[in-house]
Amino acid sequence: MTYQGVLTKMETEFANPIQYYLVFKNDFLNMNQLLNKSITIQFVKYQCLNCGLDKPIYRQGFDKQCFYEVPQAADWIMRPELSTAHLGKEDRDIEFEKRAQLQPHIVYLANSSNVKVGVTRKSQVPTRWIDQGAHEAIEIVEVPNRYLAGITEVALKDYVADKTNWRKMLKNHIEDENLIEWRERLKQYIPDEAKDYFIETNTETNLEFPVHKYPEKPKSLNIVKQQQYSGKLVGVKGQYLIFEDETVFNIRANEGLVVSISIN
Repeated sequence: MTYQGVLTKMETEFANPIQYYLVFKNDFLNMNQLLNKSITIQFVKYQCLNCGLDKPIYRQGFDKQCFYEVPQAADWIMRPELSTAHLGKEDRDIEFEKRAQLQPHIVYLANSSNVKVGVTRKSQVPTRWIDQGAHEAIEIVEVPNRYLAGITEVALKDYVADKTNWRKMLKNHIEDENLIEWRERLKQYIPDEAKDYFIETNTETNLEFPVHKYPEKPKSLNIVKQQQYSGKLVGVKGQYLIFEDETVFNIRANEGLVVSISIN
């Protein structure tokens, strides 16, 4: 059976374990059902997620021109503290920015390779934690816009990491942490503008991923360079497919590539 389509980040369902779906225009694959099966991935062409043209992908699924034009790739996406919609100030598209920025946002702690602080829209909990491969997470602050979440994250970065070590996350060399204690410890560093939004009482969320075997030395698949790869799927964590030979394929990092996937 062969499926073809443009890669976008896998859809997920919060279950035990997490359910993963690779969604194409006319088909979708439940990746959990493919565990222990041999699959072949073949690069077909590029397809920018904005213009749809066969042009090399630059970042985030967009070709270079679209990346610097579309509101979905503006700087405030990666750096929430740069958000300006609450001031009525446009960056690339004020209507898009109002919809995205002027809604409840969560500042959270997640433990994937280590404890890190992050920001997401409230509607993206727990999806954001799943995408990062976090095995436990907790909300710290719920604010009414992206800017307040951004300045809170910036303030907390001095006391906790803000990056995930993807190799360590995939190896599953993790330690359980008391995130409630972390939350209480970091409370004093929350900016004055966000202090009233601190979440006093909540518990950790625990996540279990569908992985039969973790890699000891994960090696990243560059499907454009290699053109084709075959291997037995043994796990899915974060947005990575994990294969028996310790090859890992980051679906999110390959958005905008058209691939064919054959189940052998």
